[in-house]
Amino acid sequence: MSSESQRAGIAPARDTRPAAGSPRRLRHLNYKHLHYFWVVAREGSIARASELLCLTPQTISGQIAALEDQIGEKLFLRARRRLQLTEIGRIVARYADEMFRLGIELADALERRLSGGVTSVTVGVADAVPQSIACRLLEPALQRAEALRLACHTGRFEDLLTSLSLQRIDILIADMPSSQGMHPGLHSHQLCESGISFFAAKQLAQRLRGRFPRSLDGAPMLLPGANSTLRRALEQWFEEQKITPETMAECDDVALIQVLGQAGVGVFVAPTSIEPEVVRQLEVRVLARINDVHERYFAISAERRSKHPAVLAITRAARNRIAA
Repeated sequence: MSSESQRAGIAPARDTRPAAGSPRRLRHLNYKHLHYFWVVAREGSIARASELLCLTPQTISGQIAALEDQIGEKLFLRARRRLQLTEIGRIVARYADEMFRLGIELADALERRLSGGVTSVTVGVADAVPQSIACRLLEPALQRAEALRLACHTGRFEDLLTSLSLQRIDILIADMPSSQGMHPGLHSHQLCESGISFFAAKQLAQRLRGRFPRSLDGAPMLLPGANSTLRRALEQWFEEQKITPETMAECDDVALIQVLGQAGVGVFVAPTSIEPEVVRQLEVRVLARINDVHERYFAISAERRSKHPAVLAITRAARNRIAA
């Protein structure tokens, strides 16, 4: 065994192939190989997994090949530009998913124990979620009697979904649910729903006074990103109303849209439920409110992560709010 392998604590490779005619027996899987396989299975490509693991694609390919040799079955088939799990691969991925989730839970439980009972929760907030909405949704977790250490990360929805899949965050607050096809094992819980209001800076609001929604025809508009559910709903509503606003900017980051709206660049929308905060903080005017278009917000968590006390507090409070 090389000195490098000794330092890493890796046992020397041994011939695990069964004798001819005898059934294959697996006693000890290499968990490092299994972890690399698991990340590739989650991401669908070795290139993406190599970025997340900070390893070369050749290293990951070699480790997965070693795991396939040990199992005696292929775990992946190449389908166009993505890797597709074989039947055995799906079985291994399902068990690996449970194993590594349990490992993260164990680490969290030990961390809370060693930190004197302080519960830690890491929350991802998608760029499309207004800060006021995020604060309201996180409030039930902060009001728990137990001490809580809260860490928040904002970013693109797709990037945060990947972080959630890899247990880098405990819960994701977003304006759309997760796709089971792309991210199996993640669960979406609807937290709240609201109609929307149209806002504009004072001078622009005065110029657009008139018959709504005809006043929006040709008006400068700030729109959410093209992939957001709100953007698609707004475009459908514009078409139904037979109006065509002039798109001045489109942004995934709702905070940037609000800053541009405050500067008078264009009309923007926000949930009616936070209308008072938007008017007070940005000093803008309300043009109109509609209920034909809704904003919905979701908490997305891993299956076992839904047992996290802070995550439970958020989802239970939301269910009570929706029921009421």
